[in-house]
Amino acid sequence: MSIMSGMNVSASGMTAQRLRMDIISQNIANVNTTRDENGEAYRRKTVVFAERDTNSFSNLLNSKTGARGGNGVKVTQIVEDTKTPLNMVYDPSHPDADEEGYVAYPNVNTVTEMTNLIDASRAYEANVTAFNASKNMALKGLEVGK
Repeated sequence: MSIMSGMNVSASGMTAQRLRMDIISQNIANVNTTRDENGEAYRRKTVVFAERDTNSFSNLLNSKTGARGGNGVKVTQIVEDTKTPLNMVYDPSHPDADEEGYVAYPNVNTVTEMTNLIDASRAYEANVTAFNASKNMALKGLEVGK
C-alpha cells in the first residue's frame, strides 16, 4: 500500500464521518418537528457505510498476491429509522394532534444522538491523525535525498 493510498483511505473516512455528523445534527435539529413536507412526523436518519470498491489494477494485483490494503469507506445510503416507534405525547391543543389528542413526535433521542456525534467526531479525529502520519512519512522520505 502506497503513501497516497493510505491518505486516500483516511480522506474517505473523514468524508464519511463528516456526512454522518451532518445527519446526526439534522436529527438533533428536528427533535421537535411534528410535521415534515409529507405531513408526517420527522423520522430519525442513520448512515450506512460500506467498503469502497475500487477495481484498479494495483488493488487487483495486491489482492492476488496476498498483500492486503484498505480501499477506504463510502456511504451507501441514508436510511430512515422506521423500526423505532414515534414518541406519542398527549396534547389535545397542539395543531398536529390526532383525534384522540396525541401528537406524534420524532423518534429522536438526544442522548443517543450526542453519543453518536461524539463517536463520529472521534473517528474523524482518528482519520486526521492517520492522514497526518502518512503525510509526515512522505515528507521525511523526501528529506532523505537532501
